[in-house]
Amino acid sequence: MKLFPYKSSNDYTVIVGCGRLGANLANTLSDSGGNIIIIDKDPEAFRKLSPSYGGLVLTGDATEMGVLSNAEIEKATAVISVTNKDNTNIMVAQLAKEMFHIDRVIARLYDPECECVYEEFGIDTVCPTELSTKEIDELLGVPETEVEPV
Repeated sequence: MKLFPYKSSNDYTVIVGCGRLGANLANTLSDSGGNIIIIDKDPEAFRKLSPSYGGLVLTGDATEMGVLSNAEIEKATAVISVTNKDNTNIMVAQLAKEMFHIDRVIARLYDPECECVYEEFGIDTVCPTELSTKEIDELLGVPETEVEPV
């Protein structure tokens, strides 16, 4: 089964987690013409997608190989895991990187102390805690050299 017969297969992104961040990413990428599939355990989560969202949705647990296979993850140019659970994000990211050999893997990370695990596997991370701390320090005028890691 070919998921996107009408678009180039050169741009295919799998997003795991359809919370606010995942839905916003999916909407933005879809609006820019990308081939997107978003996976979430909760079918109600897809309500967050805009009416103009042109990608696919898949209800399931992305830590299960069958769900990832159904999403045709092996064809992905990028996998982005942005659930609200670090353990899920690292597992999905590791599966994408190690089992499916996806080069571009990005995961949301809540606990900055776990960052070394992601780095070991060559997985890019986005940490809301660190981003918020930097932004607040900047607003307070704290020089960057004085900012202590979280």
